[in-house]
Amino acid sequence: MKKNYDILVIGSGLGGLVSALILAKEGLKVCVLEKNNQYGGNLQTFSRDKLIFDTGVHYIGGLSEGQNLRQFFSYLEIIDGLELQKMDENGYDKITFENDDVEYPHAQGYANFVEQLAVYFPEEKENLENYCEEIQRVCNSFPRYNVVGKDNYSEEILHLNTKRLLESITSNEKLQAVLLGSNFLYGGDSENIPFYIHALTVNSYIQSAYKCIKGGSQISKILIKKLREYGAEVYKHAEVSEMIFSEDNVLTSVKTKSGKEYTAKKFISNIEIRSVIRLIGEKRLKKTFLNRVLSWEPVSSCFSVYLVLKPNTVPNFNYNMFHYSSKELVWNAFHYKKENWPETYMLSSTPSKPHGEFAESLTAISYMNFDEVEDWQNTINTIAFEQERGDAYEKFKTEKAEKMIDALEKKIPSLRNSIKNIYTSSPLSYRDYIGSFEGNMYGYIKTSENPLKTMVSPRTKIDNLFLTGQSVNMHGILGCTIGAFNTCAEILGKEVIDERLTQMINKNNGKKGK
Repeated sequence: MKKNYDILVIGSGLGGLVSALILAKEGLKVCVLEKNNQYGGNLQTFSRDKLIFDTGVHYIGGLSEGQNLRQFFSYLEIIDGLELQKMDENGYDKITFENDDVEYPHAQGYANFVEQLAVYFPEEKENLENYCEEIQRVCNSFPRYNVVGKDNYSEEILHLNTKRLLESITSNEKLQAVLLGSNFLYGGDSENIPFYIHALTVNSYIQSAYKCIKGGSQISKILIKKLREYGAEVYKHAEVSEMIFSEDNVLTSVKTKSGKEYTAKKFISNIEIRSVIRLIGEKRLKKTFLNRVLSWEPVSSCFSVYLVLKPNTVPNFNYNMFHYSSKELVWNAFHYKKENWPETYMLSSTPSKPHGEFAESLTAISYMNFDEVEDWQNTINTIAFEQERGDAYEKFKTEKAEKMIDALEKKIPSLRNSIKNIYTSSPLSYRDYIGSFEGNMYGYIKTSENPLKTMVSPRTKIDNLFLTGQSVNMHGILGCTIGAFNTCAEILGKEVIDERLTQMINKNNGKKGK
């Protein structure tokens, strides 16, 4: 049973769905195959006690009028369907440290960002302005960051080192730690990481920060609805197990585990880069490329604790908290000591439907190395394929959850009395549900020493196979969206993509002018 398409997309993470929709809008016959029970990769949510929990997307930036992600989402025709709640303007993120009662805010809007932090660092106001200028300078030098424009970036930008750059802006170590406080959003290494990763990540949120009221999965649901409107086909429980090539090394079709075969002219892989290498077969790839990719180190994984709260017991807060046991830990927080876990965490809250001033649930996330769950690495547990991991694993998760609650009680005294139910996810959950190597959060570690080492072209050596997603260049909602437009520019031509986006911007500006 063969099915024929113009484009076949393997994996339904954000990069795959956006790529599919861009191409379906051009009239191409598109199909998306997803192995899991739920579409969306890191956009997935799950439900417990009739409440929605996010696995990956806790907030989104750049969605206010005229900002980049809003423009991309406008082009995809999904912006109007999103239910969003703006986070606290004067502190969408708050950075806290052990033995320091101050909650240092990251505020929305650059002038406000400076103003709010200058309350705690009055003598650093000019340095804060310089930091903001540097962030914007770096972001503006990236192609497609401003939707349409520059063709390429200068390599000088890629080599900027976060630690050296911050030290050149301010010598105040506490302020350095506060500015780096949300580095959990890219994997917590600020000593070696290129400054552009930091800049691209925080700039979006300083522009504007929103929560998805119904969780991140609403993005994938709206994308799939749009895909179907444009005639695309989307299938779940369809894990690609084999790629079939012609004699001259052209990819002709893929087979799924259930034995179905899908033929297409072009293919886009939105799955983990190591998984796609296995499907292609190492013999078809250059040794140098293979060695480079296999030498990449994954970003750390994490352990998440989801707390269902008793009604009206814990006040809601409309920001994320990033907590560190010391300011020194900020530089590479993923190097934790097991006995001191969690030395850092990100905490967010969801407001109760009937009583918005109270929280109905809390989500706390901390780094966890994959080696902590290695004993169970040969087990798989998803909705599509359930497998018990046994009592030792349950005990491991319970002990970690208790340690996390101990840590949280320093911030929220007597939190334990307010908890109705506790749920957890480990690096194995992220590996099984999202397909990331060793459950990593954001692809692979990037370094300012050798930034090009982990950059991969969307084009592969196989003429009709393209790559997209977080293990190819930038992660995150914005990173994967821009990556998808870049992948499609390789297929349709950059001029076509630029023209479509320019038309959309002009049309929107015209509406504003009326």
